[in-house]
Amino acid sequence: MRRRQQPPLPKRHGLDPARLRLPETGDWTTIRDHLVERLPRVRPERIDELLREGGIVDLDGPIALDTPYAPGGAVWFHRDLPEETEVPFPIGIVHRDADILVVDKPHFLATIPRGQHILQTALVKLRRELDLPDLVPAHRLDRVTAGLVLFIVNPARRGAYQTMFHERLVRKEYEAIARVDPALRLPRTIVSRIVKERQVLRAFETEGEPNAETLVELVEQRDGLGRYRLSPRTGRTHQLRLHMNSLGIPILGDDFYPELTDKPVDDYTRPLQLLAAVLEFTDPITGAPRRFETGRTLQAWDDHEGWTHGR
Repeated sequence: MRRRQQPPLPKRHGLDPARLRLPETGDWTTIRDHLVERLPRVRPERIDELLREGGIVDLDGPIALDTPYAPGGAVWFHRDLPEETEVPFPIGIVHRDADILVVDKPHFLATIPRGQHILQTALVKLRRELDLPDLVPAHRLDRVTAGLVLFIVNPARRGAYQTMFHERLVRKEYEAIARVDPALRLPRTIVSRIVKERQVLRAFETEGEPNAETLVELVEQRDGLGRYRLSPRTGRTHQLRLHMNSLGIPILGDDFYPELTDKPVDDYTRPLQLLAAVLEFTDPITGAPRRFETGRTLQAWDDHEGWTHGR
């Protein structure tokens, strides 16, 4: 197995530096010229500032404004952080040992850094708060979904636990709150083809070979609302939300399905009523059975006031 190259810059805020590979061919005179073209969202003045401060390095150390272009080389630097609104909800610790960490993620907290969510993510918060700089997720949850996420503590075990998720050897169980349709016969297995295009917020179901499967069960109901158990056999983007919507019972608090709602990122009211409730698997290292359960409950089931019986 090829060993990962150690970055020449230390982590900052629990984040590894960005690495840019320099193409083998190109007519750039300096590395600076390439960076200006390669990073169109970064002002050239900011690139120059980073170079003068020694904030962009190669394996030999900081590079200068006039450092010649080096085909096939690489440079590292820390990206500027966006302004973020704090997510004021704690991350629950469900289990921790030398190999893995299982947490109970709150609604509105992204699993990993992406886009405008960097420091306010479960990965960065856990790395910093628990002093676990090598922590990585074995899988991820949507920002708006709460519940169980498994992280890998021991770098030597990453392949084993990540492969377990890739090969669908983990049984996942979710809880969702939606209205009850008396005419809908459950339990039911939903099978469809789901497509998610780059730069498009919503996924969609379409004709073609199925790639998504979910077992939907109604566990209990009251006052027109139902508490559903969702057992996905696959892990397509927004699969559970799309499958519930296709049944005509979209999950309460869903701002994507059936209609896209423009909701401010810091609006923490009416969270999506979807919870990753159970992770169950055979440990790939010890062979022992593992089962983890969430300690969270869903707001609409605990307190109906303020929630409608529709979307």
